[in-house]
Amino acid sequence: MSFNGAQRETSGKPQTQSYWSLSDVAENGITNRINDEDEALHTIETGLLESVRLQSCADVPLGAFLSGGVDSSLIVALMQQQASSPVKSFTIGFEEAGFDETPHAREVATHLGTEHHELFVTSAEAQQVIPQLPHIYDEPFADSSQIPTHLVCRAARQHVTVALSGDAGDELFGGYNRYHWAPLVWQRVAWMPHPLRRLLGSLIRLLPVAGWDGVNSLLRSRQAVAQLGDKAHKLAERLQHTASLDDLYFALVSEWLNPDRILQSSSSKTMAAVGNDKLPVGLPPVEAMMLQDSLNYLPNDILCKVDRAAMSVSLETRIPFLDHRVAETAWRLPLSMKMRDNTGKWMLRQLLYRKVPQELIERPKTGFAIPVGQWLRGPLREWGEMLLNETRLEQEGFFNPQVVRETWQQHQGGRYDWTARLWSLLMFQAWLEREGRQ
Repeated sequence: MSFNGAQRETSGKPQTQSYWSLSDVAENGITNRINDEDEALHTIETGLLESVRLQSCADVPLGAFLSGGVDSSLIVALMQQQASSPVKSFTIGFEEAGFDETPHAREVATHLGTEHHELFVTSAEAQQVIPQLPHIYDEPFADSSQIPTHLVCRAARQHVTVALSGDAGDELFGGYNRYHWAPLVWQRVAWMPHPLRRLLGSLIRLLPVAGWDGVNSLLRSRQAVAQLGDKAHKLAERLQHTASLDDLYFALVSEWLNPDRILQSSSSKTMAAVGNDKLPVGLPPVEAMMLQDSLNYLPNDILCKVDRAAMSVSLETRIPFLDHRVAETAWRLPLSMKMRDNTGKWMLRQLLYRKVPQELIERPKTGFAIPVGQWLRGPLREWGEMLLNETRLEQEGFFNPQVVRETWQQHQGGRYDWTARLWSLLMFQAWLEREGRQ
């Protein structure tokens, strides 16, 4: 992530020049660490308080998203700490078990004393958003959490014009599970010859997704992993395709491990080859992953998702974690202040526990999800069949019909959860259909 300014050469042609670079910030940060925990905590709190104060300046109604997780709870706590009246907070809930965040957010809101608003959405209401997605995003954007993001933005817009978000906390402070598991797994399997890794992956996948989810019932709540079955299968498949930690990381953040196989035309295969398959050099592995996510996943997925969902309903969103001073301080923290005891965002948690009781926050990380995979086997099945029809795919010439249909049938059978893969195809197909109608 960098910010560019234009500079004119004597020839009159503009030249782009970066005046702030996160890559430079990361390199400087690891050579200028803050090693005292009290100093680090004070510096982070001071920086976030100032960022929240500045981003709370508005001459229109202001609020914040609140999921009840670490990042959004901390931002709302800092807002409320500096506000003269209750902060307007917003969360969304779904009728399906395991996808309703409202109880957690409600407890945090009650403790902080916010003016809390909850939106409960049925499956039918959420599915009504899907036909609007190609228009909202104006490209084949395929993160299924775009649906609840749009809905919570729409609900917030009924009360406020600006909303603060907790985005970027994971990338800056080590919140994603892959930062812990990828190096740990690679340490365990790096010695294995590739055929043996392939065998291990096959053995893991012998137990269906539902069977792995049942393992959670044998674990203590602090050890339980949300969507364990899906993650176990995903990891197993990645192990079968990796020869290095770089490979493992990029496999974990990719859905189609072999894009050539899914694409039909040579021109499409050329497009699939565009990208960087190496982690940034000069950084320890975990911090290289964090920087890669900050430079790519954050702006191209997270920020894009939220900004377009919000702009579609005329809501402005602001992200206090992305204040350049906060980012610069975050990169000065040793990794041990971000990840400790198998838990990410350790420093943010210590700050949050000063403002919200720990028991209201600690639970397995879930993300902002909806049961799209279940819907594709039920109410969205006909829609999916129409967009992924074999004859249609053959005529359009983008995707390999045989691979698409195989993936679709495996998902329908329930043994594999190919939600993310299928959603990427469906969003492209829905966008393509919209473009054809224009």
